[in-house]
Amino acid sequence: MTASDAGTASWTGRLTGGSGVSVLVATAIVVADMIGVGVFTSLGFQVKDIPSGFSILALWTVGGIVALCGVFCYSELGAMFPRSSGEYNFLGRAYHPAFGFLAGWVSATVGFAAPVALAAMAFGEYAKSVMPEVPPIPLAIGVVWLVSIVQLTGVRHSSTFQLVSTILKVVLIVTFLVAGFVVGTPQPISFAPHAGDLAHIVSAPFAIGLVFVMYSFSGWNAATYIIGEMSTPQQSLPRALLVGTLIVLVLYVALNAVFLYSTPISALAGQLDVASVAGSAIFGPLGGRIVGAMICVGLISSISAMMWIGPRVMMTMGEDIPALRVFSKRSVSGAPAYAVLFQLAVANLLLFTRSFEAVLDFIQFSLLFCSFFTVAGVIKLRITDPDLPRPYRAWGYPFTPLIFLLVTASMMYYLLTERPVQSLSGMLVMLSGLLIYAVFRRRPVAAATSHNRE
Repeated sequence: MTASDAGTASWTGRLTGGSGVSVLVATAIVVADMIGVGVFTSLGFQVKDIPSGFSILALWTVGGIVALCGVFCYSELGAMFPRSSGEYNFLGRAYHPAFGFLAGWVSATVGFAAPVALAAMAFGEYAKSVMPEVPPIPLAIGVVWLVSIVQLTGVRHSSTFQLVSTILKVVLIVTFLVAGFVVGTPQPISFAPHAGDLAHIVSAPFAIGLVFVMYSFSGWNAATYIIGEMSTPQQSLPRALLVGTLIVLVLYVALNAVFLYSTPISALAGQLDVASVAGSAIFGPLGGRIVGAMICVGLISSISAMMWIGPRVMMTMGEDIPALRVFSKRSVSGAPAYAVLFQLAVANLLLFTRSFEAVLDFIQFSLLFCSFFTVAGVIKLRITDPDLPRPYRAWGYPFTPLIFLLVTASMMYYLLTERPVQSLSGMLVMLSGLLIYAVFRRRPVAAATSHNRE
């Protein structure tokens, strides 16, 4: 090994935490998983009914605070049960393995593959601003395969790729923010509170807007899916979740502020692609292409995060359930190769059939349902198992879990009333996991009985 190679290995080891995923890389996973396209598309629909700078920023701040309430609760569970796979692990430990399987079944099959397909399709669409002659589908499939190949090379290379791509993503967003405030033309909007803001904050549009803001904040729990690969998880997990969520909260509030500061509300209202509208207002005719390229780079890190953490659910399920044992196998480099390839295959299928948006509609209620009962599990375990070791205790208990449960319940109610067919169908898909769980759990018993008879 040359001196240069030794220096590179040392630098990479510091980034990845040597024998495990470092706090820095885990934080990058949280940031990358959270910042997708939501923050770049939501504002146009919010300002139609909430034409107030202060109220809009309050809306995104409230969303961030609710996400932090979830962070505190998941950190307690993650420190108590430091095993990869998120809700599969937490619900199985707090309630029953069958409950954990329901959550794991959704996550391992389409819960991550559908968002990967959506982000990849968004990558293909935004890339048209840079490469207009290339159709979006080949670009979408190409970026998913590229990221999957990186994941198959092992944790060390995945960590470096994730960290570099996420840092680049944050740097581009910060550059856009600075340019917006320095170069952009100031609009007649105030971010200071006014008398009419209270009416906006307690209005129905604010509550509905919060539902979509919370979707933009989803991913704050990303690091819980790789706890088993983290160095000193009892200390590292709470730090990664907290710091990552705080970074995203600041960036989200700042992005919405720069959109409103640099672009007339009349130009934003009702627009889906508010980032491109704001980019054109700031940079002129090339603004849309600049913003498109920025979002493309950011989506690569998001896809990378989901292609990393999603397969860990199937991997952990394979460790527990003999019928899924193949997915628990790791390659020489430490990657759960079969689980990665399975998620890659599902994501490609959803891209080819253009069914990822329909799948996302079906699973939204189920994912909220699992998050609700995971946080409720913190309260349950405090009551039923008060003597369990808790290396980290949720800050603000019991108020923080109650705030999260209240907001999540309101989101589930909104989905049930606005999308009852999709929500109930998603629940039926999840409940069908009970039958699958029973079959998978029964097989090893039947095999053992048959062997004894022989």
